Amino acid sequence: MLLTWIAEMADGPLVLEPTDRRVERETNTWWLGTEDEDRRVLSVPEVVAAFEWTVESIRLRVREMDFGGMATFYVWHDEQAGQLRCSTGSVAADELPFGGAYVPTDDLGALIEGFLRDPDPGLVAWADLQAEAGRSEQTAPETEAAAPLPVWVRSIGPAAQRPDRPPTCGR
Repeated sequence: MLLTWIAEMADGPLVLEPTDRRVERETNTWWLGTEDEDRRVLSVPEVVAAFEWTVESIRLRVREMDFGGMATFYVWHDEQAGQLRCSTGSVAADELPFGGAYVPTDDLGALIEGFLRDPDPGLVAWADLQAEAGRSEQTAPETEAAAPLPVWVRSIGPAAQRPDRPPTCGR
């Protein structure tokens, strides 16, 4: 089912409205989970290829929309929800609508590996929650900051096309 849902994004609702980013997020964001069976049988390269194919399809749709601005497709692993989350926005990779720290990455395989190999998707160990709470209560300058969220990004708008980086191909 995961590969089917990824493919469905290519033809799903798509709004690029730089003046209303809330509508973009609500329309363009997908939450993808999977059953244990899929986790056992899917390979990281299969899932990466599905996303690459979907990104190219969305890139073509953006071109057909005559959208002339910046647009980015992005994927992250929401460990607390046990899901992959994906969205498209009329922003650059360094302007994504995350409330916390994130780092754009080209390594989708690592995100997919973490998602597929998560032994208890959506479960957070009590000890991890306590450690996180303890860190947030500290106010000293040496307080350990949470690691930034890795987010796979692909520029898909015409304003972001780079001649030194040809589009990738999927299936």
